[in-house]
Amino acid sequence: MSEPKTVFPQDPKWPDDGSSRVPFWAYTREDLYKRELDRLFYSGHWCYVGLEAEIPNPGDFKRTVVGERSVLMVRDADGSVSVVENVCAHRGMQFCRERHGNRKEFVCPYHQWSYTLKGDLQGVPFRRGVKQDGKVHGGMPADFKTADHGLTKLKVATRGGVVFASFDPDIESLEDFMGPTILGYFDRLFNGRKLKILGYNRQRIPGNWKLMQENIKDPYHPGLLHTWFVTFGLWRADNKSELKMDARHRHAAMISTRGQGGKSEQVTQVSSFKESMQLNDPRFLDIVPEPWWGGPTAVMTTLFPSVILQQQVNSVSTRHIQPNGHGSFDFVWTHFGFEDDSEEMTQRRLRQANLFGPAGFVSADDGEVIELSQQGFEQKPFHRSLVELGGREVENTDHMVTETLIRGMYRYWREVMEKPQAEPAADCAHGRD
Repeated sequence: MSEPKTVFPQDPKWPDDGSSRVPFWAYTREDLYKRELDRLFYSGHWCYVGLEAEIPNPGDFKRTVVGERSVLMVRDADGSVSVVENVCAHRGMQFCRERHGNRKEFVCPYHQWSYTLKGDLQGVPFRRGVKQDGKVHGGMPADFKTADHGLTKLKVATRGGVVFASFDPDIESLEDFMGPTILGYFDRLFNGRKLKILGYNRQRIPGNWKLMQENIKDPYHPGLLHTWFVTFGLWRADNKSELKMDARHRHAAMISTRGQGGKSEQVTQVSSFKESMQLNDPRFLDIVPEPWWGGPTAVMTTLFPSVILQQQVNSVSTRHIQPNGHGSFDFVWTHFGFEDDSEEMTQRRLRQANLFGPAGFVSADDGEVIELSQQGFEQKPFHRSLVELGGREVENTDHMVTETLIRGMYRYWREVMEKPQAEPAADCAHGRD
């Protein structure tokens, strides 16, 4: 006899009045995922699109996404940065396929409509028709105006060499979006020094996109899951640490100061601690403190919903969350350094980057547990996860033995997702100027 099919009510209720128990259907419902795209990625939020160092010269572009929508981050001839949607205004084709490149203009290959780097329509083949036997055939209507048919232009904010974009023309400032606490940690990393791109990792993780935000709002799992972290003292429960959030609890910073590694009462009973583990190349632990750290050896910052900013000792990177369905997301790592780094420091950053990425000594564990978590959710969508370590409240702490940041994120998520749907204006709903 087959299992009965799970049937949800039209809008199932959260299992409690707070945010300490998260229903599995929050990760499995496609209709809810579509609402997340509309409310979290396409309105009311700044989303990360890249680093200015990726487009240093006029005409340079990078193809990326906001939510599931393909966009282009472009350096214009005047040095400004624009972000336009990668959808031709004529017949809707995604006209750009290259991930990076340099152009003087963008041309859709289908019908050769051409656009300036800022997205303005500048050329339409046969706009005035074709002369033949003394007659003019075809052509656009007399009232056709190129100014009305440019690419959709996103609102853009840059700070410290980082580029954010939004389809929402009325979004608050980037600084207000982050809030003063999280802005301080953002400016600690992006402090005005020119950035230098070191490389990329890309992976597709078969799990809901929120699980990666949760993963970097979960400060105590690294000292349990990751053998590398707990054995060599980079991140574990006995490290000095702080957890901080913005006023709305959507963004967070996990701040930690490295211990010495080796035995301690808090870690010797943890199965991932391997006292006998040795490195064949000790340079992976060749850690040199940098003046801009200001004390902490690691700060992991989550900007909801789209990006994680990583500083783990000398390794620095952005991690871009790119959802593609309720049960999958692409995860793009951009490893960088600073233009004034010595060659020795650049090599040190590159070596330490081996801890991260799809096959990283640390991050490979995260991709696997996210995949297995999603499988559990799909198997039992009527159940719920428990995030009550440290209590049920949402507050900043001076330790990492808590799930407060995850509770904060879901308190905010519920605030946005459970709000009654307003009727959108026809143009604003699609990001049209």
